[in-house]
Amino acid sequence: MTISALRTPDERFASIPDFDFPVQYVNDLPGYEGLRASYVEAGPTDADKVFLCLHGEPSWSFLYRKMIPHFIATGARVICPDFFGFGRSDKPTELDTYTFDFHRDHILALVERLDLKNITLVVQDWGGLIGLTLPVDPKFKVRLSRLIIMNTALGLGTGAGDGFNAWKEYALTVPVFDAGEIIARGTPHMSEAETAAYNAPYPDSSFQAGARKFPALVPVTPDMEGVETSKQAAKFWSGEWSGPSFMAIGGADPVLGPPVMKMMHGLINGCPEPLLIDEAGHFVQEWGDIVAPAALKSFGDI
Repeated sequence: MTISALRTPDERFASIPDFDFPVQYVNDLPGYEGLRASYVEAGPTDADKVFLCLHGEPSWSFLYRKMIPHFIATGARVICPDFFGFGRSDKPTELDTYTFDFHRDHILALVERLDLKNITLVVQDWGGLIGLTLPVDPKFKVRLSRLIIMNTALGLGTGAGDGFNAWKEYALTVPVFDAGEIIARGTPHMSEAETAAYNAPYPDSSFQAGARKFPALVPVTPDMEGVETSKQAAKFWSGEWSGPSFMAIGGADPVLGPPVMKMMHGLINGCPEPLLIDEAGHFVQEWGDIVAPAALKSFGDI
């Protein structure tokens, strides 16, 4: 089946600040033939540690620009994929193309293609909703070594609050979906150039189906795709996981802030006391110059 998709012109990314890391593409992942997936790759390809950094909504791999330098300074390799519909990856135009498993299977296929091993999984927002379920796949589980988790959750089908429901409706229906403005609301120290960089993937609204659909995919009712996988993931993190973990919490996040992250902390076996950044909003990676060194110190990498 051919998937109708758009490709953001390269010139849209010509003036992205502080994000000159090499970009790689793959256009023949199993099940995604003809769709071009992008990922940023930094550090040596033969490094013995890999940081797999997964972005969320409505961001892209640019979100990790402040963390990548700290990771590669340890001699590690860093892979930051763009989900389909985001960043430099192709953007299917039909809302129905986007499903929980469509996104999850893309990341699993990319990890297999790149043969990533000794992975430190770095997640936030949808990066966690998807990323935290990856170890349910036995082929991924053996590749996983460590976890860095920021404001996120698992979609266990137990409902969501009025704030989230309003956000879901907003994303699907607002006439102008301004990703940069949305991110800047909780990240007041961002520059105009950084705010513009979050809009770079979207020349016009026809490119935004993925960004508009993501909130509606959160598994908030028992019958939704992803719930059973997420429940299996919860069992993994609470009962089977024994690797090093690090949690950073953006205290000013009204939806996935301290109360949710306290629950996530209780779920992850052996997770040490979190780093709470009171002034940080939902996009905790924008405080990456604090988070990344703290995580690396916790792991003994520095």
